[in-house]
This record gives sequence, structure tokens and C-alpha cells, in this order.
Amino acid sequence: MKRTYSKWCSVALIAAIYAIAGVAGWLLFDWLMMQSMQPIWALFLADVLATVVVWAFGLLYENVSVYDPYWSVFPPIAFLLWAFYTGTWSFPVILLLIASWYWGWRLTRNWAITFKGIGHEDWRYTKYRDRHPLVFQTINLFGLNMMPTLVVFAAMLPGLKLFESPITNEQSPISIALLCFGFIVCLASATIQLIADKQSHDFRAAHPGKVCNVGLWKHGRHPNYFGEIQFWWGIWIMYASLNGIDLYIGGAIAMTALFLGISIPLMEKRQLANKPDYAEYRKQTRMLI
Repeated sequence: MKRTYSKWCSVALIAAIYAIAGVAGWLLFDWLMMQSMQPIWALFLADVLATVVVWAFGLLYENVSVYDPYWSVFPPIAFLLWAFYTGTWSFPVILLLIASWYWGWRLTRNWAITFKGIGHEDWRYTKYRDRHPLVFQTINLFGLNMMPTLVVFAAMLPGLKLFESPITNEQSPISIALLCFGFIVCLASATIQLIADKQSHDFRAAHPGKVCNVGLWKHGRHPNYFGEIQFWWGIWIMYASLNGIDLYIGGAIAMTALFLGISIPLMEKRQLANKPDYAEYRKQTRMLI
């Protein structure tokens, strides 16, 4: 039986869970570094352990949504701790920290606004729980918790490699311009999401059960997802401006595939089932832009 708490008690509980996960991850990272492991691999395994801790608390509270804020909390904190760990505060790193903390603040803020308490589970998780009861916990650990962690970490890799990409005297003005362009893309992406959140919340409050087709939602069915995809491409552009195109583009591609292949189809199917007007809106409005 699920426990019920007030919203703010639930928020405090989530914060405590994430603090425990963070300490566990940090202790593992510190131990792995004493074993002379490559720092990025140590950070990756710390990320995996922290995810497992969050997953375990999700089991305890019978709620996969315990994991939801992890997406927006880990990257900015990890980038900041990486700056302290490496002692690197170069111009690209400062831009990365500003962009990631602005993005993380926006996404975590939206989670806090829509969060209904530890007793409420997101409809997507409930659907999997009801449809696949025998294998749900496997889906839960590897599909609903670990897969997003892996995709986000892959998308973070270009940002982490920025710490090894200082601007030199030989750097071309085009590289610096592209670095700043990537930074602007990141800020614009988070701002698009922020505006889309406000428009969606206001519309749903005034017109419950109706299809939001105002503001940014008039020009794209998923402006929030568009902003999310674009943010990670912005991080990659910042990296590529100083390092060129290489395999680190894979993170942004994986993030795009996650939204186009899973998140958007799930949301569209739900909207079509629950809102009769959505089919017409879908015909008239592009998916992203």
C-alpha cells in the first residue's frame, strides 16, 4: 500500500533521497579514483550507483516517479563538481555551468510545480505497471530508471570534455563564435521550455480537458520536448566548436531518438485517447516546430 504525504513533505523526502544517492555516488567515485580509474568512468559508475539508490527508494515507496527529477538534478551538479574536481574554470566551462544550471533550474522548477506528492505516480509508469506486472520491475530498473540515466550521461559527455578544451591563442574567431552560438542555443532552449510550461499551465487551468493550442503550442505540438532536444545539441555545438565533429555527437543523437521514438509517441497516443480535438490539432500543427 502506497504511503501518502503532503506535497511539501514529499518534496523534502525526495530531497533526502537524492542527498543519500549523491553521497553514495560520491563515496564510490572517491574510492574508484583511489583505484586509479579513469575519472569519467568513475563518474559514470557513480551516476549508475546513484540511479540504483533512487530506484531502490522508488521500490520502497512503490512509485517510479521518485526518479523523475533525477534527469534535471544530476547534470548541473555533476558539471559543477567536475569543475571543482578538475580545478578548471575556463571560459567554455563557465558558459557550460551557466547553461546547465539555468536549464536544470527550469526543469526542476516545472517538476516541483506539477509534482503531486510521493503517493502519485506518473501515468506512463502506471501503464507499464498494469500491462506488464510480471516483468515490471525489470522494466522499471533498466527501462524507466537506467536507460534515461545512460542517455543523459552520453549527452553530457561533450560537456565533460569541454573541461579538457581550453581556448588557446591559436583558436580561430569562428570557433569562439560557434562556442557562443552553442551557449545561446542552450539558453534559448531552456527559455522556450520555460515559456511553454507557463502557457501550458495557464491554458489547462482556464480550459481543463482542452487541447493547448496557444502561444508556442500553436506552432508545435511539443515545444517543451523541442527545447529539451535542442538544449543537448547546444551542449554538443559548444564542444564541437573547439574539437570538431567526432563520436561524441552520439549523445545528442541518442537524446533525439529517445524523444522522437518513445516520449513523443507515448504522449501523442494518450492525447489522442483523452482529447477528441487532438486529432485535428495534430493535422494542423507540426510535431516540434
